[in-house]
Amino acid sequence: MRLSKAGISPHRCYTGSRDDEHYVACVKCRGDILRFMAIMFFSYLGCANLMADDVLIIDDRRTGDLKSVAGGSWRMVTDGVMGGVSSGRLSLETIDNKACLRLSGDVRLENNGGFIQAALDVENTEAADASGYHGLLLKVYGNNQEYNLHLRTGDVWLPWQSYRASFRASVGWQTVRLPFAEFIGYRIGKKLDLKRLERIGLVAIGRAFAADLCIGELALYKDSN
Repeated sequence: MRLSKAGISPHRCYTGSRDDEHYVACVKCRGDILRFMAIMFFSYLGCANLMADDVLIIDDRRTGDLKSVAGGSWRMVTDGVMGGVSSGRLSLETIDNKACLRLSGDVRLENNGGFIQAALDVENTEAADASGYHGLLLKVYGNNQEYNLHLRTGDVWLPWQSYRASFRASVGWQTVRLPFAEFIGYRIGKKLDLKRLERIGLVAIGRAFAADLCIGELALYKDSN
């Protein structure tokens, strides 16, 4: 059946010869499709840029060493600074094809100890001012144990002071979001000052256990709504 110009469906493109009366409509149909595809493409680019702006990568293990992407280097801290006997180490690993920093060791409670920590100083990096973000995002692989994330700011003076939040790291890669609103000051009365971050620590603490935690990414994030 031959369609009139008025009856051409916008969802079909007639493929007759160039002399056919429907050729112009066919070209218009294709033009509409190309314009639609262009709009969708540039909309996608805008969304991608927005998503990138919503996250500030602190480390994603691209460096291949103990240095972080944002600046500063990871280092090991144990309760030995307070007389404890816990032991731990940091190693560079690849787990399930993902590069990561691995914190492993034994947390022991003797001599008032009880922690091992992977610490990253951020005071001289862009992450030092986190006031425009809502929390910290982690990509971790663990051993079904609970771990802490500790923050130190310019208001923290004593070794045992920090702002703390906890999370459970399952066996397998997972993304954990820790809102700043959930961090609680430990032995410090001042409110968390997000404009003066100095150190971020991944900590195995508080009980005797074998720690095994891998960090594949650490970032600041903004809520989308």
